[in-house]
Amino acid sequence: MTVQMETRSWGEVYQAFKNPKVISLLFLGLSAGIPILLIFSTLSVWLREAEVSRATIGFFSWAALGYAFKFIWAPLIDKLPVPYLAEKLGRRRSWLLVSQGMIIGSLVLMASGDPTRSLATMAVFAILLGFSSATQDIVIDAYRIEVSDADLQGIMSSAYIAGYRVGMLIAGAGALELAGFLDGGAGYSLDAWSKTYLAMALVMGIGVATTLIISEPDVPNTSDTHLTGRSDYLRFIACFLCAAGTLVVVFLLTADLAKDAGALLPEQGNMAGRLGGFLIEAGRLAAALFCAYLVVCGLIAIKFVPKALITESYLGPFTDFFRRHGKTALLVLALIATYRIADVVMGVMANVFYVDLGFEKQEIGRISKGFGLIMTLIGGFAGGALAVRYGVMRALMTGAVLAAASNLLFALLAQVGNDIVFLMWVISADNLSAGIASAAFVAYLSSLTSSAFTASQYALFSSIMVLLPKVLAGYSGLMVESVGYAAFFIGTAAMGVPVLGLIYLVARAKSPA
Repeated sequence: MTVQMETRSWGEVYQAFKNPKVISLLFLGLSAGIPILLIFSTLSVWLREAEVSRATIGFFSWAALGYAFKFIWAPLIDKLPVPYLAEKLGRRRSWLLVSQGMIIGSLVLMASGDPTRSLATMAVFAILLGFSSATQDIVIDAYRIEVSDADLQGIMSSAYIAGYRVGMLIAGAGALELAGFLDGGAGYSLDAWSKTYLAMALVMGIGVATTLIISEPDVPNTSDTHLTGRSDYLRFIACFLCAAGTLVVVFLLTADLAKDAGALLPEQGNMAGRLGGFLIEAGRLAAALFCAYLVVCGLIAIKFVPKALITESYLGPFTDFFRRHGKTALLVLALIATYRIADVVMGVMANVFYVDLGFEKQEIGRISKGFGLIMTLIGGFAGGALAVRYGVMRALMTGAVLAAASNLLFALLAQVGNDIVFLMWVISADNLSAGIASAAFVAYLSSLTSSAFTASQYALFSSIMVLLPKVLAGYSGLMVESVGYAAFFIGTAAMGVPVLGLIYLVARAKSPA
């Protein structure tokens, strides 16, 4: 592992921001930020206006599971060139164009749907959008890492995060404003929502234009050693589809068994019940993954697909990572798994906390969308600048300290109570620290990848990054009910202390030769 400790002048930092590659990431980030809210909050408003039940709307959030499991098909992005397009545009740009076309197509399909008549069809379109968007994320991450040197990754990450936030603002507040304008305040209008989603499809044209303008990374493709012809490509894809189909079928077929097992648990409102429910769902997923593994083994056994190809595609990223980082690898993985734990666990309860303090929804929205967005953008660019000026590890440490310390401000707000000025300060500080931490962390994850497995390894790292924090965040409500808000926020700040130790240990560890 290379630990960047070289310092640069602020003039060099300024010049880095003007790099055309950095500017291109701003627009690619916007393209990545648009689809996610069109699956989550914006779609939820549409469905609720169409009088879909809250429980069903909750299930729709599963359409975005592709983001959590994108590492499963990331090896295909590393391995397979897009026929014809790869020759014209290059490996990364061709996949970018395909994924963006899929996103646009999914949005057009959703615009043509009617949740009051065929909710299942709308769910299929939403799942397709989630899969397409996650695929675009895989390619953009790989492109960002490969298109520039390591010393630019902090700035590249900042631009990407800034664009991503702007894209989320367009697809969130912007889409809702447009839908409200088109319905004229008359209540639910299918036509208004259809035109809104078509408008979002048009905005995705920014991403398509960027893909056509940018240049392909000058990185040799060393990942297709065992792909010798079209037959191998098709067999590899068929193997993946068989395994993925098995995973989905087994997971769905075990739903009734999980329900019966859940009935034996204590009430879901207490810690034991929720932990038991989580273990049951984890068991379902493990069983589905094991069955998918058996299918792959069977296809290898009958020589349908070469064993060397599967081994290189799915074990290669792991063995490459441990070979390059040696004993430090476990420390690095621990750091990846815990770096965002303080702000993720706290963040689930933040809006609930504001409401419980008596703040109005409009006050929360305006401050978080106004001051919050501005401070996130400032924080993101500050994190990138710190990474270039002082090195990634120092920026990483700064982000971790600020992320944990900002949680203490929430504990103080719990004592101050309903004070709009103090709320502005707290949200601003929280978003500033989150922006710095995010930019530094993305730059750090980028530095860990190998050129042979860029998409696969980064997708895996980003999945590890959210797994533990998201699991613990599920218990945040119970924590608040048990100890109160002030103690909860102090506890989440304390969760960030071990992270500081991990950063120190990783930074001082020597890289293997």
